[in-house]
Amino acid sequence: MADHVHEPEDLKDHLDVSHEEHPIEDYARNVNARIINPLAGISKDNLRIQVRGFCIEHGFQDKEDIFFRGALAAQNPIEEDYMNIPELTDDDKIALKREITHKWHLPRHLYYAIALCSLGSALQGWDNTGANGANLSFPQEFGIEDNQWLIGVINSAPTLFGLCSAWAADPINNWIGRRGSIFVTGLFCIFPVLAQAFTHSWWELLLCRLFMGLGMGIKISVIPIYTAEVSPASIRGGMVTSFQLWVAFGIMIGMVFNLAFYRIGRLAWRFQLAAAFAPAIPVVLFVWWCPESPRWLMKKGRYQQAFRSFCRLRNTEMQAARELYYAHRQVIEERSAFAGTTLGRRIWDLVSVPRLRRATLASAWIVISQQFSGINIMAFYSSTIFSNAGYGTLSTLLASFGYGLIMFVFAFPALYTMDTFGRRNLLLVTFPNMAWCLLAAGLCFFMSPDNPARVPLIAFFIYLFTALYGPGMGPMPSIYFSEAFPLSHREIGGAFTICVNNAVGSALSLTFPALLARVGATAAFGLYAGLNMVAFFVIFLIVPETKQRTLEELDYIFGVPTSKHMAYQIKTWLPWWIKRYVFFQRDAKLKPLYQLEGYSARREDEEHTV
Repeated sequence: MADHVHEPEDLKDHLDVSHEEHPIEDYARNVNARIINPLAGISKDNLRIQVRGFCIEHGFQDKEDIFFRGALAAQNPIEEDYMNIPELTDDDKIALKREITHKWHLPRHLYYAIALCSLGSALQGWDNTGANGANLSFPQEFGIEDNQWLIGVINSAPTLFGLCSAWAADPINNWIGRRGSIFVTGLFCIFPVLAQAFTHSWWELLLCRLFMGLGMGIKISVIPIYTAEVSPASIRGGMVTSFQLWVAFGIMIGMVFNLAFYRIGRLAWRFQLAAAFAPAIPVVLFVWWCPESPRWLMKKGRYQQAFRSFCRLRNTEMQAARELYYAHRQVIEERSAFAGTTLGRRIWDLVSVPRLRRATLASAWIVISQQFSGINIMAFYSSTIFSNAGYGTLSTLLASFGYGLIMFVFAFPALYTMDTFGRRNLLLVTFPNMAWCLLAAGLCFFMSPDNPARVPLIAFFIYLFTALYGPGMGPMPSIYFSEAFPLSHREIGGAFTICVNNAVGSALSLTFPALLARVGATAAFGLYAGLNMVAFFVIFLIVPETKQRTLEELDYIFGVPTSKHMAYQIKTWLPWWIKRYVFFQRDAKLKPLYQLEGYSARREDEEHTV
């Protein structure tokens, strides 16, 4: 199959010359902040000819009417527009309307695929909390309790090795697809995890955790990308949130098993670490029953399989045809704009192509902000923190279980708020509040150890911090990097983002035990409170909103120059916010940053998008 799609020669002569192809510069430097429908401006007759050419080239001659109706629906996404199209059937119009009124009513194949694959992410949270409980006993087992740096290296080993393995996500995805990648990484989440229970020295344990990182470094990018590619735009944020939901579930279950194995004694850490293999078993066994990502199949030129996959993931054939044809038209323009073919070229594109550089910068800062928030430090070392605060071993594990429970419960609101309140808004609201919670928790360490309110107050502010993290920063990294990059660079973009995440996470996990021992809890908590505020200000300036945009429309979002985005936030959005919410001027109007072309007035909430 040829890489580029060409209309048949005998059809090209009939194309309306008024149709305007959007230039490459629209992606690279979208100075006018336009979001352009690739089907806008095409006459109905011309669109039919183009659809016929597409169907002939890809073997859909018997589906031409369905694809034409799908193309019309993609060209006219507003209800007042598509309701007046006579070619659309009554069933088509009902199905399109239900996308808004019943947007969660989707085929079981979609929910099955997302639930099963996201289950694999539970290992990440479970391992963090398994190490959390194991930190109370394995250092004594191996005689390294006084070597805080070595304990930090062992805990951070999966993320350290993930620095190398994350780059393998691109070629592995290219060779065996999304499902194959999830299967292979699942194997590394079973055997090395189990092997931890049978280690006899700290270096054997370190080796097992390094091999865990081989799978986790790839899995952490593949699962969100797969989820984003199979989900409808209107609920993509909520769907990808399932990744973080299962991470939070793993954290909570890990805490439960820490308590369950507590009374085993000096062998408890072996069970606490090894039990985390369980979530990977059903993933490895049943992943092949999930539909493959249709966008990956399109990338490989397998359009027939892509359409069958879309049909399993959408309610009607017309909706499947609409998404396939719309994505096809956008992919044609993506290929012209981002023509990198080799791995080295695609890596270089991440910094040399402006649209990709902006996506890389925003995605990288999101994962850095997650590490700056301090949540992973809590996941690894909450037991150590509570122990230093004055709790005994059992009370420490119970307090850490409370942390895990709150993390899981407060991950649920993000399923709704991610696609309504928005990604960027959630971050801007939660980061300042997380900062003062950490500062308050740190200041509580100044209280006298004899004061009965000391430990409960520390626990309270840590719990409040965790509750704010759940619907805000919690699911954000997996959502953002999985949707920010075009199809041509999605794997390598995700791999780079995970590499940044693992590098910063490893550095913080390595240094926290020594930092806690040297400067104390108050200074350590104060440092992370300051990092939360740094994350807040940078997010305000450089991170664009992506909610309810198709993966293809985001090319134009990230085509807007960073300087224009920053100027808008400072000169337009911030003055409007002060007038509206400080001086309560209800008539204050906000000029939107993005100008929709070919979508009519698709979203009334566009004016309030920061």
